[in-house]
Amino acid sequence: MPKLNSMFKKTTYITLSNRQQSIRQDALVTEKELEQPNVPEGLWKKCEKCGALLYDRDLEKNFYVCQECGHHQRISAWKRIAQIADAGSFEELDAVMTERNSLNFPDYEKKLEAMRKSTGLNEGVVYGLCTIHGEQAVLAVMDARFMMGSMGTIVGEKITRAIETATRLKLPVIIFTCSGGARMQEGILSLMQMAKTSAAVEAHGRAGLPYFTVITDPTTGGVTASFAMLGDVILAEPDVLIGFAGQRVIEQTIGQKLPEGFQRAEFMLAHGFIDQIVERKDLKQRLFQLIRAHRPVHPEA
Repeated sequence: MPKLNSMFKKTTYITLSNRQQSIRQDALVTEKELEQPNVPEGLWKKCEKCGALLYDRDLEKNFYVCQECGHHQRISAWKRIAQIADAGSFEELDAVMTERNSLNFPDYEKKLEAMRKSTGLNEGVVYGLCTIHGEQAVLAVMDARFMMGSMGTIVGEKITRAIETATRLKLPVIIFTCSGGARMQEGILSLMQMAKTSAAVEAHGRAGLPYFTVITDPTTGGVTASFAMLGDVILAEPDVLIGFAGQRVIEQTIGQKLPEGFQRAEFMLAHGFIDQIVERKDLKQRLFQLIRAHRPVHPEA
């Protein structure tokens, strides 16, 4: 019969000092860091719709459209201008116009300043003169990054000036819309911009000049109810949200369930609210064609 002490292995326990434990822990952390891939930030983006991982440079080459599902991602005003205007042709106008807190809304100045720092913009729209494949036009682009593209007095003023500049110079005007609606911090002053911009569009049309709008995601509220839907030709990117009130508000008001795809570009096209859905890669060419097709004809003297 074997002895009991030979049936069990002896275990030696070593007590580590605090310094030794710290060194050992640091070594383990270093090993874990070495095991993880060193990927620089900003090289990859995740598609908001399908979740696909997209390489940033490939995404840029594809006009910021997901290669997997075709989702048109929201882009900044300056990226949009780079895609539409001929290289080096864009001349910004009224760049330094900034909002004032006319109604003394609490913390409004702080929010505006934060928006300026984060976006590099003074307000939610950029406009100026440019050429598109050599054709002159006035181009205005709204930017959702600045307070969701909400229309305050400066946004309304810049849109109005863009249209009036086009009227004075006898040029077509193109506006890329993107907005969450009126800016609540400015109350009735914001709502007044609907009438002001619409009046400018009317004067531009009476001068016999073309006005084109391109609806991007999302375009809602007072912008939809004014200059966004007044274009002689209304284009839209695929699957963009277009509406006045929100879907939940409408359902609660009418007491009915809205149809599938309600307020999306495809639904709006089928019901005659817009003229055409155009993929982002084709927008510049389509706008060029529209400018050429609507060029004023001057009869020979």
